Amino acid sequence: MNRRSIINAPDIGNKAEAYEAFDDIPTNPNLGRTIGDVIAARYSRRDILRGTLGVTATTALFGTAAMIATPPAHATTTSRYAFDELSWGNDTTHHIAEGYDADILLRWGDPITAEAPEFDVMNQTAAAQLQQFGYNNDYVGFTPLDGNPDRGLLCINHEYTNEEVMFPGLGRQDAVDFAGMTAELIDIEMAAHGGTVVEIARNADGKWELVRDSPYNRRITPLNTQMTLAGPAAGHPRMQTNADPAGMTVMGTVNNCAGGITPWGTYLMAEENFHGYFWSDKLDADGNPDISAHPEPKQMKRYGVPGRWYAWGKFHDHWNIDLEPQEPNRWGWIVEVDPRNPDATPIKHTALGRFRHEGAETCVSADGKLVIYSGDDNRFDYQYKYVSNGTVTGDETFGSSLLTDGTLYVARFDEDGTVTWLPLVYGTGPLTAENGFASQADVLIDTRLAADAVGATPMDRPEDAQPRGDGTAYIMLTNNTKRKPDQTDAANPRADSSFGHIIEIKEDGGQHSATKGTWSILVKCGDPTVTEVGAQWNPDTSENGWFGSPDNAAIDADGRLWISTDQGSGWAKTGKSDGLYALETEGEARGTSKLFFRCPVGGELCGPYFTEQMDTLFLAVQHPGTDGTKNYPGFERNSTFEDPATRWPDFSPTMPPRPSVLVVTKKGGGKIAT
Repeated sequence: MNRRSIINAPDIGNKAEAYEAFDDIPTNPNLGRTIGDVIAARYSRRDILRGTLGVTATTALFGTAAMIATPPAHATTTSRYAFDELSWGNDTTHHIAEGYDADILLRWGDPITAEAPEFDVMNQTAAAQLQQFGYNNDYVGFTPLDGNPDRGLLCINHEYTNEEVMFPGLGRQDAVDFAGMTAELIDIEMAAHGGTVVEIARNADGKWELVRDSPYNRRITPLNTQMTLAGPAAGHPRMQTNADPAGMTVMGTVNNCAGGITPWGTYLMAEENFHGYFWSDKLDADGNPDISAHPEPKQMKRYGVPGRWYAWGKFHDHWNIDLEPQEPNRWGWIVEVDPRNPDATPIKHTALGRFRHEGAETCVSADGKLVIYSGDDNRFDYQYKYVSNGTVTGDETFGSSLLTDGTLYVARFDEDGTVTWLPLVYGTGPLTAENGFASQADVLIDTRLAADAVGATPMDRPEDAQPRGDGTAYIMLTNNTKRKPDQTDAANPRADSSFGHIIEIKEDGGQHSATKGTWSILVKCGDPTVTEVGAQWNPDTSENGWFGSPDNAAIDADGRLWISTDQGSGWAKTGKSDGLYALETEGEARGTSKLFFRCPVGGELCGPYFTEQMDTLFLAVQHPGTDGTKNYPGFERNSTFEDPATRWPDFSPTMPPRPSVLVVTKKGGGKIAT
């Protein structure tokens, strides 16, 4: 694959779209038995024909041969979600179901400490950004302070940056080999990555607001936040570098997508597309990094290192694999942060495995063990879960051994509807020195290769995974546009799948710690009016309710499932902006979806996170005004700092679009959607 041809393709308008294109390149060599093949065997042709799905622009996507199915029937089942459904669409601002407020709480650049300067978008500095809210807010978690539901700590991940809408006069840098990037601009980017911890509280009007002078408020960044390593790979020779010969400390965290909150109230940050940040000056004739002389070429290739998405390696040695060849082994982990102690050094927990983590959703199994579900967000990669050896007692604190002493498993989905969790343990099956695994540290550093070896099922980009207390888990499979026709049939999954699907797992005995369970498909996503797309929804789903590309999810205190979407630049295939959907999982209404919130054009919805009382919902909109703006009617060009598709949420002629966190509450108070 020619790197230059991807970056300069006419349909690639910004760095985020380039990321999507690079992620279309599978790194998994084990594609003999994918989740598509399993589903094809699991479900009959009759099953698939019960549900249909499609898109608004039928002719544009599928030609005149597309067969239009009967529209869904009028709703006849009673919904557990009590709200009037929002209408679908896509425009320059956000929308919420009638009867609810969606208030802006934090925007990129907002000062979060008493000493922080006010945001000056025309004169940004790294020093200022280190005291201001970061860019592209993704995961949002909340933990109350001293049991007070009206006061607590908000924990937010910052996934990546978009130079073309972030800096004045700069333009897209990956397309010009980062010609305009200076050391200062790169430090600003690094300061905008990572995470934010802030205290928030309800005011006299019942609205949530930042407590700016709180001692808890701080940024966690790859520029200035030192972290330590724990677990089987900590201190291993493959984790040692020139800068850290002990292999125990790392400077920061990057590409923090989804995450989690532990039962003891600490904050888990997932490192996802870390591979894209590494640099090499060694390129082949096609402009691709040449790793032939690297000491670990097989591992680098399997993880996609170096991606050269950023020019950090020009100015920071540890991002350049020519200078620090083992530095990539120190990234791709789950990071634990103590939000209540700003002096506590964050910990990268190696027992949880190294891959492109999408989320770290925790639960306590019925037998008391801590369980963490996490997907590897790449086409044809795997679904994992970690199970602690010990049990949760309620006395755990930051750095608990429950996160270092346990077993990492990877999923195999079988045709008979069972899921088997395969242990990734040194000496088990093929995980031996003869196959390149000399210790448990090697198994965890090379988690992807270990999962390849044991025969896990390649999935359609496993994103968030949400466990529910009864032993059920929901797996978001966002899409896989690289599935070939000979890997599937009419039974699904679909070749060139743009819309994704959701799998429901029922763990044996209702125990999330179980090593076996059963699986089924909850929905196959997309518009249910085009037969050839092959969607499957409850027929009571309206034209507003169906969606594509499930990404993050939440389960509220009533056990109801909520789905947020990330269609990327492909939103034009549905005509809908990304948003939040309420999805029924039980009874006759199972598979019925309703639209609750939608983003401004070019934005992706992240979070979502409900408070335990269910009277507050936190949502995050990242990269507004960027993705797919060439397909936005009336704009039809790529966004820039000076000329964006929207200036949400400020709508000021002097301000570009700003990623922001919103707070959703019910007008007059009360539980959401009840």
